[in-house]
Amino acid sequence: MTRILLVEDEPTIAAGVRDDLELEGYSVEVVTDGASAATKGLQGQYDLILLDVMLPAKDGFTVCRELRAAGVRTPVVMLTARGQEVDKVLGLELGADDYITKPFSRRELQARVKAALRRGVITSEQPAQVYEFDDIRIDFGRCQAWRGSRPIDFTAQEFKLLRALLAHRGQVLTLDQLARQVWGESAFISDRVIYTHMNNLRNKMEADPQKPRHLITVRGMGYRFDY
Repeated sequence: MTRILLVEDEPTIAAGVRDDLELEGYSVEVVTDGASAATKGLQGQYDLILLDVMLPAKDGFTVCRELRAAGVRTPVVMLTARGQEVDKVLGLELGADDYITKPFSRRELQARVKAALRRGVITSEQPAQVYEFDDIRIDFGRCQAWRGSRPIDFTAQEFKLLRALLAHRGQVLTLDQLARQVWGESAFISDRVIYTHMNNLRNKMEADPQKPRHLITVRGMGYRFDY
C-alpha cells in the first residue's frame, strides 16, 4: 500500500486531508511538527511527503532542506498559504517537487498526489543510462551524478528534466512538452515551476550559470540541451 506522510499542525486540515487520501486507498500517517517530520522522513519509509510550510519546532523549508541534504529522494509536496509565491519558489529551490496552495479542493489534492507519486516511481527494470560531458557524469539508472569525484545533489525532478532534455539533445522542448514528460499529463504545472528547476540545474551543472553551455534557453520556445 502507498504510504504518505502528512505534516500539518492544523487539526481540521490534517483530518480532512487524511480522510480524503484514505478514501483513495492510501495509508496516511500524520505528524504535527517539523522535528517529527524530519525524523520520520529520514527513515525513508514513505512514497510521498505532504509538508506544510508553517510548523512548530522546525518549519517546512528546513525539513525539506535537511531531507534533501541527507539524500532522501521521496517526493515532497509543500502546502503553502494563498498568495505566498515566495514560499512556493523557495520550496522548489530547496528540492520540493510541487506545491499546493491553501485552500485546495479534494480534486486538486488527488490530482497532485497522483502526479507526485508517478514522478517518484523508480523504474529499476530499465537499464542504466550514463551520460558524460565536460567533467560531469550522470547515471540515470542509479539516480546519481558527479562533477569530477564530487557528487551533485540533484532532486528527483531535476533528474527527470535532465533525462527528458538529454533524450532529445540538440532539439528544443517547449515548456508544455517538458511539463507533460516530467510531471505528467494531468499535473497543474506553471511555467514558473519549470523556470525554477532549470535555474537550479544550471547552478549545479554549468561552470558559469549566467552563460550556460549546455542548458540553453530558446526564447519564446523552451529549452535545448547541447553537448
